[in-house]
Amino acid sequence: MLTYPMIDPIAIELGPLKIHWYGIMYLTGFAAAWWLGITRARRPASGWSGEEIGDLIFYAALGVVLGGRLGYMLFYDTANLISNPITIFKVWQGGMSFHGGLLGVITAMWLYARKTRRQFLQVADFVAPLVPVGLGAGRIGNFINGELWGKVSDLPWAIVFPDLRAGGLPRHPSSLYEALLEGLLLFIVLWIFSGKSRPIGAVSGLFLVCYGSFRFAVEFLRMPDEQLGYLAFGWFTMGQLLSLPMILLGLWLTARACHGRGRIPSRPA
Repeated sequence: MLTYPMIDPIAIELGPLKIHWYGIMYLTGFAAAWWLGITRARRPASGWSGEEIGDLIFYAALGVVLGGRLGYMLFYDTANLISNPITIFKVWQGGMSFHGGLLGVITAMWLYARKTRRQFLQVADFVAPLVPVGLGAGRIGNFINGELWGKVSDLPWAIVFPDLRAGGLPRHPSSLYEALLEGLLLFIVLWIFSGKSRPIGAVSGLFLVCYGSFRFAVEFLRMPDEQLGYLAFGWFTMGQLLSLPMILLGLWLTARACHGRGRIPSRPA
């Protein structure tokens, strides 16, 4: 059993100005995506210029923040949204949804594809390998905040979180599990896979299948959101419900690519 290291969620405090580690993690994710995008654009025959990457990351960042907040309120806190709609703007109180952020990024990529006259899946295949580092950073931010802890466990790496709702019991550090799976492992898989020319949609399909599967699995160890609880069977969560369409869509995109229906190959990373 381990004790939570009691990290102050506020990284820098200058008078009324408070910079939280969670916000720094978001900025780290955007910066990493930009740097990785520049790296991909510099590869021979990438089809992308360095100047385009800044615009693409700006579009994606707006999609992440706006979609993530709206998605959280719609998927996880609907009652509060209906009774007090202005809470959607209170981002400093926390509450971001990956699945909402994904829908926001999909919308942003569609708009960017139209602007640059590319196929949507060409843009999605380029963006997919840039995402996991940000996902991992966000999960580390969750851990620093002492949130998204898991079920009670007697494993040697179980952690006692300071949140009173955790009951002072050792629990799975599920946010760290997600950082390793959605962040590190997913990045390695996608970066290697996208290193060679692939049929259009193949990289996006692999991203959806892997993330959806990782998230579905970790949800078995992670406590459900307090205001929702389990949706069915005493174990099925909102996170799993939202991950199922991702897995199915990813399988469809992968099958489509394997059968040669993706006409334009995605450029190598």
